[in-house]
Amino acid sequence: MSYLSVIALILAFGISYFSMPGVIKLAGRIGAIDKPDKRKVHVEAMPRLGGLAIFLAFIIPCLIAFDISGPYVGLLLGASIVFVVGMLDDIYQLSAWTKLAGQIIAAGTAIYFGVEVHFLTNPFDGTLILGLLSIPVTLFWIVGVTNAINLIDGLDGLAGGVSGIAAITMGIIALLHGQTQAAWTAFILVAAIAGFLPHNFHPARTFMGDGGSNLLGFVLACLAIIGMTKSAALISLFIPIVILGIPIFDTFFAIIRRINNKTPIFKPDKDHLHHRLLALGMSQVRSVLIIY
Repeated sequence: MSYLSVIALILAFGISYFSMPGVIKLAGRIGAIDKPDKRKVHVEAMPRLGGLAIFLAFIIPCLIAFDISGPYVGLLLGASIVFVVGMLDDIYQLSAWTKLAGQIIAAGTAIYFGVEVHFLTNPFDGTLILGLLSIPVTLFWIVGVTNAINLIDGLDGLAGGVSGIAAITMGIIALLHGQTQAAWTAFILVAAIAGFLPHNFHPARTFMGDGGSNLLGFVLACLAIIGMTKSAALISLFIPIVILGIPIFDTFFAIIRRINNKTPIFKPDKDHLHHRLLALGMSQVRSVLIIY
């Protein structure tokens, strides 16, 4: 662990935590406000620009700590694109298809710079070389995980905590297998989330917004891919799915549910896991801790 890595972690936490009051004020000025409705849990208008603090707290330390090249160029550029699209949605409420197009462009940027799944491994059948399926599988994974994190961002501290736990797990696995840059990129993300969460735990002072949730999902998806392309033994087919199991399966069942109900798959509802826990009479805090 170099001194730059330590500085990067401290800087990530500091930027995220101490910039939040200014970000909250900015949200009010530019109209990045989440107003309550029948689908949402909160009952008061809430600033939803917290993702800006996470974004700055992730990008700046990464640029300081690492020699950015190869797939990490794609990760940071794609993360910037997907964050901007999400932030614009927080302000102007973009259509679902516009947001999806932005996510595809971000994923395509990452793929162009080498963030690509060339093979899948599992402990039973060995290695499957994807060949021509490599790009569509990569695109599906990145866009899918990006949206999965977005869909669980429904309770105070939920998306940030789940993403932080996933990033810690990925970072430890990467570190144990000698993937130093992937590991510390994950840990920087954890530090950025840690600076945000005190402002987002119930009762929250701010939300991360679509900009924040899209950013977290995108970075986690790319980190999983970078690990897979570096070593078949590092991350097998099922480990990223296990690490991100709750958001992935919650999204999967949401799609099935909406198809069965003959409603658009992009139409929000109140049947996600966290909504069901609340319906059982659990508090926000208890529901979030159970999902953790």
